[in-house]
Amino acid sequence: MWITAGNGSGCRAGGKAFRRAISCMMLPMLLLLSGCANIGTISAEDLESCDVPKASTTANPPQLPSVTSSSLRDPRSITGRTTAYTRSDQIIPISDAPQEQQKLPVSVDSSDGVRQTVTDTTRILALNQNGGLAAATYALGFGCNLVGRDTATGSSGLDKLPLVTQNGMDLNAEAILNLQPTVIITDTTIGPYDVQLQMRESGIPVVFVPIVNDKGVGGVAEQIEKVAQALGVEDLGRQLAERTNSEINQTIQAIGRMAPTDSKRKPRIVFLYVRGTSIYYWFGEGSGADSLIQSIGANDVAKEVGFKGMAPTNAEALIKAKPDVIIAMTLGIASAGGFESMLNLPGIKETPAGRHQRVVDMSDYEVMSFGPQTAQVLAALATAVYAPEQSYQPDEAPELISKRLKQLGEE
Repeated sequence: MWITAGNGSGCRAGGKAFRRAISCMMLPMLLLLSGCANIGTISAEDLESCDVPKASTTANPPQLPSVTSSSLRDPRSITGRTTAYTRSDQIIPISDAPQEQQKLPVSVDSSDGVRQTVTDTTRILALNQNGGLAAATYALGFGCNLVGRDTATGSSGLDKLPLVTQNGMDLNAEAILNLQPTVIITDTTIGPYDVQLQMRESGIPVVFVPIVNDKGVGGVAEQIEKVAQALGVEDLGRQLAERTNSEINQTIQAIGRMAPTDSKRKPRIVFLYVRGTSIYYWFGEGSGADSLIQSIGANDVAKEVGFKGMAPTNAEALIKAKPDVIIAMTLGIASAGGFESMLNLPGIKETPAGRHQRVVDMSDYEVMSFGPQTAQVLAALATAVYAPEQSYQPDEAPELISKRLKQLGEE
């Protein structure tokens, strides 16, 4: 089944000269196949409608509740589900005019071993499994140069760009070529690789950046700097990495006041990746989920039992782990048939988390993105775990989930 992206009204292009050159043109529609929606079109009106927030070089960490661990109840005794929402999914650029500091052409070593020369960044595709590359591109000031997106990219300002993925994370070569990108930034979490090579053979520079999920929160700066190098703005990359790390460090410090210092009160947490009604996966050490759990001051059960990577779990292993809290992705729960259905997956109800229905879920597009908004993610998760009654809950929460389900074709 192909993924629907609506009318693609959010398509963007950057650069005044570029806009003038194609102001009377429109990229052709993609062919409509059986069960396929129009993946993307671009119009002069769309090109002129790009609106990004004002840039800032100043770190602006999210605000957490003014509470301390001594004033909060034992987090291991909390019951019920909490959805963690960031207060804003808007990405603040580091520069309003990155082209003024840009040095092109730039030659970079793609992580697949092929040196690539980038000469034009007016039409960018930044594609990977968690949306972090597009978020970094936007935060570097190139939001209006992004012309398409992967399924995981859904922040404000990016959610209306036409999709170039289908069936989850499969790249669609035709959709990519129709958007006429001048550079593609990607990694090996998305594919198939043959499509990425096909794009390179067509004359488009395709720059692979190293995967940083094994480093989790600690790899955010590296990913930003690699994207900046590919776009010819190394200095801006360092500035954005510094700003992002400052926000992360200040947020972790603030979370430390909420998290219990007594090891007996620290909640035992597992991160489960749920898809469907039968098999679910445990994210262990080196998956990135471990760094989220540790950054909010909780006990990562995977580290305790020496579970590494990501693999299907079973009832016996989960029961033995005795988690107090399960972190999951919001749409993953929906794919299992909802919250009650997820609790009925093998082994979950036999854990303390299952008995207390203690699940903290977060948007699939935020929780493991490891990009410029990582501090927002940590703040939302920590508040949901330690002070759920003070967790931010937007009025339109059900509509947000419904919108995402429709975008995935799961509704």
